[in-house]
Amino acid sequence: MEKKDNGLDNATWAEVLSEALPYFKQWVGKIVVVKYGGNAMLNEELKKAVMDDIVLLSTIGVHVVLVHGGGPEINNMLERVGKESKFINGLRYTDSETMEIVQMVLTGKLNKEIVGILLQKGGKAVGLSGVDSGLLRAKKIEKDGTDLGYVGEVTDVNPEILLSLLERGFIPVISTVALGEQGDDSRYNINADTAAAKIAVALKAEKFVQLTNVPGVLRKVDDPSSLIKRIAREAIPSMIATGVISSGMIPKIECCLEALKGGVPRTHIIDGRVPHSLLIEMFSDRGIGTMIMNE
Repeated sequence: MEKKDNGLDNATWAEVLSEALPYFKQWVGKIVVVKYGGNAMLNEELKKAVMDDIVLLSTIGVHVVLVHGGGPEINNMLERVGKESKFINGLRYTDSETMEIVQMVLTGKLNKEIVGILLQKGGKAVGLSGVDSGLLRAKKIEKDGTDLGYVGEVTDVNPEILLSLLERGFIPVISTVALGEQGDDSRYNINADTAAAKIAVALKAEKFVQLTNVPGVLRKVDDPSSLIKRIAREAIPSMIATGVISSGMIPKIECCLEALKGGVPRTHIIDGRVPHSLLIEMFSDRGIGTMIMNE
């Protein structure tokens, strides 16, 4: 198959490769946890580009763990069966019927679709849920005294299965359905952002990346040119108080803070709609999106 000419001359190619090489060396053997958001997964071509990036990272020796969401797909399935989606303070109310659909969509459909694409791209991928090998344990949560059904918060991460797979060159792909704590045989719907942050901490990851459908943290919400590229952890409270960080960005930032507090050195919120944004972030001087870090 004939390769497309992308217009780069040899000198430019050499410059790109020479810039990327130190980063290749930096990341080989390191663990990177990538959270792939449900809204960022809607475009099939972009999804395949993300999988290309992950396979490349794995091929050069970066240990990638992919944690995925699937909110839009769950909404679609609930609509198909005539069940209304209900949210309380941003969290999906999950009764027993909804929990069955969540498991079916996340673990049975989306997880296997992602694994299939990675395999087609030449990667070695294994699909898991938080139930497998007791990877994620959770307890039922209530939000402001409101019963959310089978919605849980992670109380324990057992990374043994992930470390074993990474050592053997596999890419673990995780859907965030968790098993209850000892004595509780329920399954719980877990927010994928918070689960990914806790997994990054448990694995002692070098980097935690959230692939979303926004450019990053913006000073003006409707102005992509107002992107804030770096934020010190200590500046977060004042940015929330002044409204620079607001709405749906707050929980994403909170996940970054949790990862930082747990020892992950670098956390990022980047735009999964930009082709190969993951490679741009990891292998170029320019970076992309917003990096939240310890001062």
